[in-house]
Amino acid sequence: MHTRVRPYPARAVLAALLSTLFTFVLLVSPTAIASASAADLFNSAQGKFADGDARGALADIGGAVAQDPGDPNAVALQAIYADAASDLITREAALARLGAMDAGMRAGVHGLLDAIRTASFTPPNPLPAIQGPSTAIIVLGYGLLPDGSMRPELINRLQATVIQSFVSPFSPIIVTGGNPQNGITEAAAMQGWLQANGVAHQRIHAEHRAGSTVANALNSVPLARSLGAGGAIIVTSANHIRRATVDFNVAGLPVVGAMSAVTSAGQLIAEVAPLTKDQQLGMYRDAIRVFGIPAGY
Repeated sequence: MHTRVRPYPARAVLAALLSTLFTFVLLVSPTAIASASAADLFNSAQGKFADGDARGALADIGGAVAQDPGDPNAVALQAIYADAASDLITREAALARLGAMDAGMRAGVHGLLDAIRTASFTPPNPLPAIQGPSTAIIVLGYGLLPDGSMRPELINRLQATVIQSFVSPFSPIIVTGGNPQNGITEAAAMQGWLQANGVAHQRIHAEHRAGSTVANALNSVPLARSLGAGGAIIVTSANHIRRATVDFNVAGLPVVGAMSAVTSAGQLIAEVAPLTKDQQLGMYRDAIRVFGIPAGY
């Protein structure tokens, strides 16, 4: 004798699925949200922003601020993420809260956002700027070849530096870059090239530790200050100039000139258009690091 299996009614199947889904939403999602601490949300926001998800980062940092409204780092990030996400209402509210907590930090965040906004609409300039001894010429390094020799990109930057050094003959010159290859840092290679091409060695000051644009700024600004410089002319590649300008401005050394090393007219034209918000995200990420907001709790 065969036992006949009765088909499970479709309605019952649907009801079971809905019940499972409802249980998941009730037991998993709210629990996860409720159990996420302010630190968890702060770290999650940083991760999402690093991945290019400005709105997701803004939602998470908003949760962190709701749990710990007295954390100035979280409120500062809320203002920055809101600016990146074009949420002006949240940005202004966060800046107002930050101002009530720490007026200096609020001014710093406002300056950071202004630096990004200005750089985004300022095209690279291949022409040198005339400046005096209180303005440093800072040329940014570029990865060396394994044998320690320089790539064409870096030589282009140095050729532009020589032109800038002639136009501003009393400005100190800072070469910045670590990342040694074959025992030679980027700064050492640049220093040797400049001396071999007519720049007096007394003018050249080397910063040998930086491994990124952020470190270029953080390490070079104190050196420039020690040389009596109150501003800087940045020399780097056309596709790098805007981010570098933001980093140095946020680090506290006003960029009064920026000379782009251009290899072709096409390269310069490609960098003329204002940057979109998505294209600005790298500048936001750099600026946050330069500003000193911790990467996580």
